[in-house]
Amino acid sequence: MKRLLIDLDMLEQDKSAKIECEYFYHPNNNGLVRIYELVNFAVVCRKCKDAPCVASCPKDALEKDENNILKRYSMRCVSCKTCSHACPFGTIYPETIPYLISQCDYCVGRLQNGTVPLCVMTCKSGGIKYGDFHPDEKNGIYSMSDAILVKVKKWDRV
Repeated sequence: MKRLLIDLDMLEQDKSAKIECEYFYHPNNNGLVRIYELVNFAVVCRKCKDAPCVASCPKDALEKDENNILKRYSMRCVSCKTCSHACPFGTIYPETIPYLISQCDYCVGRLQNGTVPLCVMTCKSGGIKYGDFHPDEKNGIYSMSDAILVKVKKWDRV
């Protein structure tokens, strides 16, 4: 099964790059922002026990799930960025907490044989790949869903 592989370290090299998306429900969609948020919450977040980001939210838009992973309720979030400022490690990036959320459908069911998603074609850094990739925690590749993997250095509590 082909999947998207997002290499966060490579994408971080050129944040100003214009990566296009063809999610057809919303023109000018940038589903990559939502993917950044999910990845940061699941893998990069240090998972503080007292979670100052959750406590700081004036709209109760953040909570931790049973695996200690942050979840943002976009209908409650007013994009005040208080959580970002409260994070003692700076792992909640302000640009990943937009008021309007773009979604990524991973181009599932929309690709013809041999084609790749537009985000892969327009990503100049090579930080987005499409192919037959598999989770490999030893090499920092983690599964985010059936259709997406992320390569990033994971922070673990010691």
